[in-house]
Amino acid sequence: MHNIDGVTPADQYRALGLSTLAFTVCFAVWTIFSIIGVKIKQDLGLSETQFGLLVATPVLTGSLSRIFLGVWTDQYGGRIMLPLQMLITAISVWLLASVQTYAVFLMIALGLGLAGGSFIIGIAYVSRWFEAERQGTALGIFGAGNVGAAVTNFAAPFLVIAVGWEDTARIYAVVLVIMAIAFYIFAKEDPVRVEQKKTGTKPVSAAKQLEPLKDIQVWRFATYYFFVFGAFVAFASFLPRYYVGAYGVALTSAGVFAGMYSLPGSVFRALGGWMSDVWGARFVMYLTFIVSLIVLFVMSYPETSYTVQGIPNADGTPRLIEFSFGIPLYVFVFLTVILGFVMSLGKAAVYKHIPVYFPQNVGAVGGLVGMIGGLGGFVLPITFGILLDVFHVWSVVFMLMFLIVAVSTIWMHLAIRRMDREQHPELREQTHLSDVPMP
Repeated sequence: MHNIDGVTPADQYRALGLSTLAFTVCFAVWTIFSIIGVKIKQDLGLSETQFGLLVATPVLTGSLSRIFLGVWTDQYGGRIMLPLQMLITAISVWLLASVQTYAVFLMIALGLGLAGGSFIIGIAYVSRWFEAERQGTALGIFGAGNVGAAVTNFAAPFLVIAVGWEDTARIYAVVLVIMAIAFYIFAKEDPVRVEQKKTGTKPVSAAKQLEPLKDIQVWRFATYYFFVFGAFVAFASFLPRYYVGAYGVALTSAGVFAGMYSLPGSVFRALGGWMSDVWGARFVMYLTFIVSLIVLFVMSYPETSYTVQGIPNADGTPRLIEFSFGIPLYVFVFLTVILGFVMSLGKAAVYKHIPVYFPQNVGAVGGLVGMIGGLGGFVLPITFGILLDVFHVWSVVFMLMFLIVAVSTIWMHLAIRRMDREQHPELREQTHLSDVPMP
C-alpha cells in the first residue's frame, strides 16, 4: 500500500470533493446525446439503429480511452490529467453545435466521448488519498458522480426547449472549461506524486503497469462491470427514447422519468462502497444480480392481448373472453428506480476489489475494467436499436438484458464455488454438504 503520511482529513475531503464534482460534470456531458439525440433523430430522420449508434459512439471513446488514461494518471498524476482531459473534451462539445450531417455527428461524438475517461483518472487519483479500509467508501462516493446522467436527463430537456439543442451543447462546453480550470487551481498533487518528486523516483513504466492484466481476476471483475456500468449507461441513454416511443410522453417528462432511474443508479454508489467495506463485495454482487433478474423479468413482459375460449353459449356460439396485460407507466418507472439502485451498489462493489488486489496498478487495472464495462454502454444501445428495427417490440431490450444477467450470475457463482474448493481442497469430493453440523 502507498504511503499517506502527512495527509490530513481536509486533504482527503478536498481531493474527493473536487474529483466527484468534476466527474459529475463529465458524466453529464458524456450522456448528452440521450436528450439532444432525440431532437437530432427527428431533424435527420434517423432509424432506431442509427440513433442507437449515435448514442453509443461517445461511450466507445470513453471506454477505450480508459486504458491509456489510467496508465498516464499513474505516471503523471490526476491533477494534470483530469483538467487536460476536460479541456480537450470541451472542444468537441462546442463544435457539436455547428454539425449538419450524420457522419460528422458521429466523428464529433468520438471526441465528446473522452468525457467518459474521467472516471479512471478520478479512481486512480482518489485511491491514493485513502487507506485501504476506507477506499471502498471513498471510491463509492466518487462514483456517485454518475449522477451527472440524472442531471442531463432532468435539466437538458428544459434547456433544449428554452435555447435549442445547439446552445445547450455550448453551455455544456463552457461549464466543462470552468470545471477544468477550477480543478487545476484548487486540487493538490496526490501523495504518491509528491513522494516521487521528493525522492526522484521515476513512475512505473507502462509495460510494468499492464502486467496485472494477465490475471484472470481482472477479467472477471470486468465482466461484472459490463452489466452494472455498461447497461447503466445504455439504459440512461435509451430510456428517454423508450418513454417517448412506448408511452407517448413528452421529451421533458421522458427526461424526468429517465432521471429517476439515473439518480439512484448514481448516488447510492457510496452506499454500495460502504456495504462492500462492511459485508464484502461478494455479498453486494449477489444482491445486485438476483434483484436485477427479478426486475428485468417483469420489465421483459410485452404488452399482450389474450382471447380465451370459454364455455359455449346456450345457443352453441363460442364464448370469447378477451383481456390484455401491460405494465403501467408508474409501475415501469418504479421498476427502473429499483434496477438503478442495485446497479449502483454493484458498481461500487466491483471497484472495491481493485485497490486492494492491485494497489500499485489501480490506473491500469481499473482502466481495463472500466473499458470493458464502458464497451457494454457502446454495444448495448446499438443492439437495442437493431432489435427494435427487427422485432418491433419494445420489451425485447429487457429480454436481452435478462439473459445477460442470468449468464453473469451463473458464471459468478460457479467461479466463486471453484475458488472455495481451491482454498479448501477437503471440500472437492463432498457434493452433499449441509449447513447443519453432523453429530
